[in-house]
Amino acid sequence: MSEQIKICCITNRHLCTQDYFAQIRQIARSCPKALIVREKDLPEAAYEKLAEKVMQVCAPYPVRCILHTYTDAALRLGAEAVHLPLPLLLSLPEKKKSSFRVLGASVHSVEEAVLAQNAGATYLTAGHIFATDCKRGLPPKGSSFLREVCAATKLPVYALGGIRQENAAACIQAGAYGVCMMSACMQRTDWSSGFAEWKM
Repeated sequence: MSEQIKICCITNRHLCTQDYFAQIRQIARSCPKALIVREKDLPEAAYEKLAEKVMQVCAPYPVRCILHTYTDAALRLGAEAVHLPLPLLLSLPEKKKSSFRVLGASVHSVEEAVLAQNAGATYLTAGHIFATDCKRGLPPKGSSFLREVCAATKLPVYALGGIRQENAAACIQAGAYGVCMMSACMQRTDWSSGFAEWKM
């Protein structure tokens, strides 16, 4: 039997081709492993308001809702999971770290992966692995980089950047725990099959 690939969706309301919260609901109904509410251009107050509604949309479904960047907002909303750029993780006081069951970090090198693990991260995103419009002009790091990161840490690693159905299995074969997607989730219009086709 083929194995279902673990998927983490990342939000970006600017990529939506339909109502943002309708898209979030479609994603949540498809039951990915997690949903990272990124929306990093928003100031904290606006982000908190949006994140609260996203959490409400996701609540009926078995999908972990992970907030991003704003740890104080996450604490006010009672979120158990937060994802941080590495510099924010490294500067986060231990008391705040202990307030979250799940603490993710974005890394772009083996050295950063080790730093994040030592700083208390519980999972990592590593990228960008394949060419992507989000990193236009920057060469992708490729599966060899992903393999090195996965070998350097005991943490679950999600591959990030240019992930599509046809290259997701290669990320798992390189040692990744799962894959992250932004455009492929936020711009998708046909959700009839959910993520059922994303298998090894």
